[in-house]
Amino acid sequence: MLMLRAKPPESWLPKVMANLDAVLVDHAHLERKAANSALSLERYQELFGLVSDLNAIAIEELEHFQLVLDILAERGVPFSAPISSPWISGLMGSIRKGRREQVIDHLLCAALIEGRSCVKFQLLADALGQVDAPLAKFYADLVESEGNHYAAYLLMAKEIDEPEANSRLDYYLDLDAELVQQPSELPIFH
Repeated sequence: MLMLRAKPPESWLPKVMANLDAVLVDHAHLERKAANSALSLERYQELFGLVSDLNAIAIEELEHFQLVLDILAERGVPFSAPISSPWISGLMGSIRKGRREQVIDHLLCAALIEGRSCVKFQLLADALGQVDAPLAKFYADLVESEGNHYAAYLLMAKEIDEPEANSRLDYYLDLDAELVQQPSELPIFH
């Protein structure tokens, strides 16, 4: 179960619905970055025993990336440069230095990114249901996968040091709630 403490601002969904082409491009970049993130977690000694799990996540994220690229091609939307997310930058910028601290924080940030994607994909799927059934189904189908990645990263952090992971999760849930409510005119997922 997701433990998020704040909903996206009311302005998020109408902005996304009005800019679906740009949002699809942003989504493609998010899937590519999620694959890279899973692979970059493999550098931590504490996760060496979970390399196969991280590879599986990376492969699934790359499959999602390809699916979004296919949707872009079908719709005649060119793949273009990514837009930097203030929300993701805010989360990732708070990762502490130090071996155990860094891996726990990195895992928790990855978990929250997946959790936010889960919530926003469901909101978008519901909103698209009456206007674009194939795209609605696509986003609805991704919800479970994002939720599984959220849970996997959270469990990995807790396996390293559960009290520390719980303490930092509390910190990150507060930070997420603060960051997600900040106004943004960018037509992006996060």
